[in-house]
Amino acid sequence: MTLSTLPSTTNIDSLDPREFIIIKNARVNNLKSLSVAIPRNKFVVVTGLSGSGKSSLAFDTLFAEGQRMYVESLSSYARQFLGRMEKPDVEYIKGVAPAIAIQQKVNTKNPRSTVGTTTEIYDYLKLLFSRVGKTISPVSGKEVKHHTVTDIVDYVQSFEEGSKVMISCPLQIERGRKINQELELLLQKGYTRILIDDEAYFVEDLLQEKKIPKGKYEILIDRVAVHKEDEDNQFRIADSVQTAFYEGHGDCKITIPEQETKSFSDRFELDGMQFEIPSVNFFSFNNPFGACRTCEGFGNVLGIDTDLVIPEKDLSVYEGAIAPWRGESSRSWVEPLLKKGIEFDFPIHRAYEDLSDKEKALLWTGNKYFKGLDAFFEDLETKTYKIQYRVMLSRFRGRTTCPDCKGTRLRKDASYVKIADKSIIDIVLMPIDEALQFFNTLELPPHQAKIANRLLKEVQSRLEYMDQVGLGYLTLNRLTSSLSGGEFQRIKLATSLGSALVGSMYILDEPSIGLHPRDTDRLVEVLKALRDMGNTVIVVEHEEKVMKAADQIIDIGPDAGVHGGELLFQGSIEELMSSAQTHTAKYLRGEEQIFKKDGNRPWKDSILVKGARENNLKNISVKFPLNTLTCVTGVSGSGKSTLVKKVLYPALGKMLGTVIDESGKYDKIEGDYKSISQVEFVDQNPIGKSSRSNPVTYVKAYDAIRMLFSEQPISKQRAYKPAFFSFNVDGGRCENCAGEGITTVEMQFMADIHLTCESCKGKRFKNEILDVKYKDKDISDVLGMTIDEALEFFKGKTQIINKLQPLQEVGLGYIGMGQSSNTLSGGEAQRVKLASFLGKTSSKTNDHILFIFDEPTTGLHFHDIKKLLHSINALIDQGHSVIIIEHNTEVIKSADWVIDLGPEGGNKGGYLTFEGTPEDMMKEEGNYTAKYLREAFV
Repeated sequence: MTLSTLPSTTNIDSLDPREFIIIKNARVNNLKSLSVAIPRNKFVVVTGLSGSGKSSLAFDTLFAEGQRMYVESLSSYARQFLGRMEKPDVEYIKGVAPAIAIQQKVNTKNPRSTVGTTTEIYDYLKLLFSRVGKTISPVSGKEVKHHTVTDIVDYVQSFEEGSKVMISCPLQIERGRKINQELELLLQKGYTRILIDDEAYFVEDLLQEKKIPKGKYEILIDRVAVHKEDEDNQFRIADSVQTAFYEGHGDCKITIPEQETKSFSDRFELDGMQFEIPSVNFFSFNNPFGACRTCEGFGNVLGIDTDLVIPEKDLSVYEGAIAPWRGESSRSWVEPLLKKGIEFDFPIHRAYEDLSDKEKALLWTGNKYFKGLDAFFEDLETKTYKIQYRVMLSRFRGRTTCPDCKGTRLRKDASYVKIADKSIIDIVLMPIDEALQFFNTLELPPHQAKIANRLLKEVQSRLEYMDQVGLGYLTLNRLTSSLSGGEFQRIKLATSLGSALVGSMYILDEPSIGLHPRDTDRLVEVLKALRDMGNTVIVVEHEEKVMKAADQIIDIGPDAGVHGGELLFQGSIEELMSSAQTHTAKYLRGEEQIFKKDGNRPWKDSILVKGARENNLKNISVKFPLNTLTCVTGVSGSGKSTLVKKVLYPALGKMLGTVIDESGKYDKIEGDYKSISQVEFVDQNPIGKSSRSNPVTYVKAYDAIRMLFSEQPISKQRAYKPAFFSFNVDGGRCENCAGEGITTVEMQFMADIHLTCESCKGKRFKNEILDVKYKDKDISDVLGMTIDEALEFFKGKTQIINKLQPLQEVGLGYIGMGQSSNTLSGGEAQRVKLASFLGKTSSKTNDHILFIFDEPTTGLHFHDIKKLLHSINALIDQGHSVIIIEHNTEVIKSADWVIDLGPEGGNKGGYLTFEGTPEDMMKEEGNYTAKYLREAFV
């Protein structure tokens, strides 16, 4: 049966669940008794407008049922809650496979979480280095070895059958004892012979003699013969060797008379240094044993920040580049350098940024002619009993890379353990694509290869997937908290792919988030590979490239919210584009356009960021025009987020006194930034950290609604104040669930289960509060409305309408008024924030706000991008400026100004490759963004 000739949903009951995943009459959220048969082991894209019901079908119906069926197979402890767990509202689902969901989640802020730990690659690396790593002495470069009992037994067994063997160890004479006292103790322990200069003596005989010969004393532990087939004899040798190591404090000597004498040691030392025997904890920065002693495994310490000491890199030492030496009292520190610099050829008139690394280091270390900055700050430390010196020190302190571990978080001697001349520190600092190449070409000796075989496969597999999803530019040491939302999503995708399950159902929520069109092609190949392994891949997606690569498209609509939830189309991309009349089909055919601009806005004011060099930025200077729509583009990992989120936003915010975040490294900011009243970063983080937060409270519309209900006749009779209609404070809310509408059952071994409150049945309020009605609707009914329904319901109530209208304008008319913020996607949360700003700024015309959006098209259908661009342009028309980090070519061509970074990601990125209008960019050759932009303009 071909995909194009799938049976209609009318005879869905007759389909074979072994070939199809069958959903009949799904009514979850806004789904209107939707029935669909999803072919197994195919790559299926579910598309449609935002809020049409895609996630309701894929996650709230299909994945929820898969998860419920999985829980049913668990212990009786878990099953005791199943009677209260709600099944998805669906007639039946047949053919469900084990389900794995990869949804949009905000990345972690844990300062110890890295790319390596998140993907589990680091766990395998710790095992690999502890098992097959060789410890190399930093003094001689030789391998550090220690002998085991097995090594020595194997050595003895290598001699001919019947060979005589003497096992001995040095006699350790304790301090303060004489030799005859030591010999008496030996006799008590049961030893009868010792060797003096390799000649055997009975201990009793020596004790009877008045004078014991001087020489090299050794305890003769045992004398045996080699019997290769005698197991008891091997055990005897092993016991004797163990005893020799104990009595000899780690030393043992094997003598084969008239053949060979060899010394062994079980101490792990070389070149006079004692080394740690590698173990898993030795390579763990989350364990006190393996963590760097200075920074305790964080990689950063509170130290003297070079950028604060020398803030203006374009000044010379003579011009006062060194900030702490500018004052009258500290002038005496710089004068010797200025007067005697010529004697050691130091260029005092050359700008600091043009000095060599050696000359920069000299400013800190000093020499015989002047004392350096290190000595200056040490001197300040001795005077901290005076407040002025404490204040001065605090001005130049900041988070700096740990000087001991260089930011790698591990104890220094962990770098002595190597595989093929690379330590675990070298590996985690490599870009992932380089690390993958290293492991693919790694050749180990046969014995080590056997031990490492399984570990290497796991490491290679995960690195391969990381590279394939476009993250080859990241390093394993990179903090998870510094990643963009799209990068974090793809890390989770790669981690799931690394498990290489077969016969499963992967449900992905827009994996193309944050991907440049060039990298989307590679992602599609990964999804196809997952399908070819024997899995059903279901992707909720709007990206055109992903849709065109799918085996089948399921289009849900026709519109959002109550106007959606219907199956409009199911079939191939060719059938969709040729015959379907959905919004998706019309945009793909070009019948509907996202945005048509009348030309680029002229601008004269701008902000110039000079010398940005955070992360991989290569000391670039970038101009951001004001009163325009500026788009920052570039392949994944090129430095877009670093430039805008880590440099521009915190630096401008500090100048305006609105942001306290630490800014990345840059020289200075010039231009017309004083004309900006505030800078707002609109990201995809949840609109509130509490489950109580929702869109209607965020845009401040709920205050007016509560006031309206408190003015109703019943409220006045019962003296209900506006607070009685709040689910956040005591009074009118249900006390059983504290106004949540749900109660939470904590599960010790899996995610908590959320159940509808049995007291208020999910309505959040006491029954007497629900007696208060406005147009026959109580406060719970109002919270259950969508924004579109509420706008119709509150018609004429200007105060409420003005607050809710922007939510509809940004395409969120379908979301619920009281919908919990943690159920909103990243893109929806971002647009709620945009709506709140639209509501605020319309009344304030004097403000000039710089808005920064981080990939606002996330989760948006073509039709919704059209609404979004309309809202963003409304902000600019009100006199504001907008900067967008974006990959969507429709948004890029709608911009007035484009800033492109690249040419590649990671170390090969961080350069300014273009700045200008979209029309000029299309003429660029050899530029990835320009190539895809030309296709979009066709």
